[in-house]
Amino acid sequence: MAAAAGISDYQLFEEKLIRVTLWLKKIYGDAPIPQYEVNERTVDILHGVMECNEERDRDVTLLIEDMKDQTAKYEAETEYWQYILGERLGLSEDSLSQEGTADLTDLVESAMELEVEDTSLTSFFCAISDMTSELYKTKSKNEEMELKLKTLTKKLTSALRMEKHLEEDIKKLKESQEVEKAKAEIRSKNLKFLEDKSKDLKIKIKEAEGELLDMGLDQSLTHEALVKSSEELAALKKEIEPLKRELKSYYDLPLSIPLARVIVEEARKELKAVDEELTRRLEAVPFELT
Repeated sequence: MAAAAGISDYQLFEEKLIRVTLWLKKIYGDAPIPQYEVNERTVDILHGVMECNEERDRDVTLLIEDMKDQTAKYEAETEYWQYILGERLGLSEDSLSQEGTADLTDLVESAMELEVEDTSLTSFFCAISDMTSELYKTKSKNEEMELKLKTLTKKLTSALRMEKHLEEDIKKLKESQEVEKAKAEIRSKNLKFLEDKSKDLKIKIKEAEGELLDMGLDQSLTHEALVKSSEELAALKKEIEPLKRELKSYYDLPLSIPLARVIVEEARKELKAVDEELTRRLEAVPFELT
């Protein structure tokens, strides 16, 4: 069912496109048809404009045909009355005065223009009323069709403008993606270069340490040993910080001198032991780390 509906919609689109193309060729004649984006929206808008145009053409054609029929009818009636007046009653244009001939001509032209059945005053009033009403309806219909055509033209212009903006946005997005892609490739190449360089340096460091060890270098001077000593030194400094803070608190000892001396002496012994341990470890480091 869905596939059948899809095919039906596509066939309808194709039919509209063919009708619109033929209509545009008819309008532009030998001139080239302006380029436009062929999609469902633009074809629908052009199809609507085409239908309005064709409907207006049909109305005009019908009006012309009706006028031709009325003209033929009145010409036949004119010939009949000319026969009656001339042959039966002996009246002709030559027998009338110039003013009478002009009045008769005006009466005939008015009757033909108003499409009346006869030249009575009632027929003229009815014809004038009908023509005024028809003129108003035709004018209203034309205004409505012009408004509809104007609306469709605005929609078409808006659609074409939106399409142009979308094309520009797509172009900018593609250019931005190309730039980002190029940057990503450069970053990837730089990262690979740094990784390869790091591996190469690690290998060279290992080789240099091996050569130094073979030449009798102390094991404690290797890169790994120095890093380990630096970490131990940092740990000792961290251990000393609480003791220093504790020692500072002794500055506020009570006024009992014997008790204060005992506490200070214990703190000094503990601090001395820590300093000796720190000195011993520092002396184990071959040189100062910077």
